[in-house]
Amino acid sequence: MIIIGAGAAGLVAAITSARVGHKVTLLEQNHKVGKKILVSGNGKCNIDNKYINLNRFHSQNPSFVEKVLEGYGFEVIEKFFTSMGLELVEGKEGKMFPMSLQASAVVELLEYEAKRAGVEIVCDCAVTAIEKEGDLFQVETSQGTKISTKLLIASGSPAAPQLGGNNSGYAFATKMGHSLIPRHPSLVQLRSEESWVKACAGVKVAGVAKLYANGEQISEKKGDLLFTNYGISGLAILDLSREVSTRLANFDYCELSLDLMPTLSKEKLTNLLLNRINKESEKPIVLWLLGIIHKKLIKIILEQSKCKSRVEHDLNRKEINKLVHSIKNLKLSINDTKGFKGAEVATGGIDTTEVNPETMESKLVPNLYFAGEILDVDGDRGGFNFHFAWVTGLRIGGSI
Repeated sequence: MIIIGAGAAGLVAAITSARVGHKVTLLEQNHKVGKKILVSGNGKCNIDNKYINLNRFHSQNPSFVEKVLEGYGFEVIEKFFTSMGLELVEGKEGKMFPMSLQASAVVELLEYEAKRAGVEIVCDCAVTAIEKEGDLFQVETSQGTKISTKLLIASGSPAAPQLGGNNSGYAFATKMGHSLIPRHPSLVQLRSEESWVKACAGVKVAGVAKLYANGEQISEKKGDLLFTNYGISGLAILDLSREVSTRLANFDYCELSLDLMPTLSKEKLTNLLLNRINKESEKPIVLWLLGIIHKKLIKIILEQSKCKSRVEHDLNRKEINKLVHSIKNLKLSINDTKGFKGAEVATGGIDTTEVNPETMESKLVPNLYFAGEILDVDGDRGGFNFHFAWVTGLRIGGSI
């Protein structure tokens, strides 16, 4: 069996296939395996999530995801890794990490296990063409022609091209008759043409972001908001980005409404501000707000609120209401994402109606398989994309 791509899905498929006696050749275009794994989780590798739920995965064919994951919960993945000597620990929101908190430990153990099982790993090996003649796949590479009766394409998506992400797998698959669902960046930072965000670059708050498309609220996420010189990032933004990418691709007008103080209700914040007013004070409103809001954000809050008061003693309930609305509904228009280069994953991929969910084999081409991110399945932040990759790798190894 030839496997194209030594990422999460490819490595697991190689190990499980070799364990049951198959001769496996694993081709990787990078100079070493698992490059994306190495940078995941800021180098700690968020290897999976303890709480696997179907609503954390996205596809145009949800029933495919359900069938793929059936019988393959977190416990199955945990057992696979502990059998290799990798212990896991739980972080926030069910995120699972290697106990050493080193992504390199995951990659090194997977590579060792693959070699121990007899897998031939060929790095610096770019695939340039694939042909099927009779029962044989002929794979042209930068290191010569490889031939096999079975072929797995686990070459990932165009996300993170600096780590080797590309569209090659789709080109090979479509040439063999497969359909492709359009790809868009996901888990990615967002761009804005509004000048004020540059002035607020570096400010980070724990907030809530609501996405509006053509004036209609689409989604809401809670988490860090990080203002940057190009727009906005942070965990809440990454969680929203899938929907933003899709909406922008449809030429929808996208705008974020940011709650900078989600722990305080509108009423509590209003009372807090009212109680702070000293009617004898000549303190400039900018200094007055400095006691509760980051300095860089004050100018835009005043602009968007259209607050007319310039000193503390001029404030009244009407002006306070304006300020509260702005603090809890700061508007930011979004015109683009940081693209595939900034994305952790991509939406879309190989149309899963053309793939057997139990074996990951193509329904169109016998003995052709797909695994991982090349398929039209992407997961939420928090280990879900890795879970799908591990499971598809295990299914292939258990079916061929």
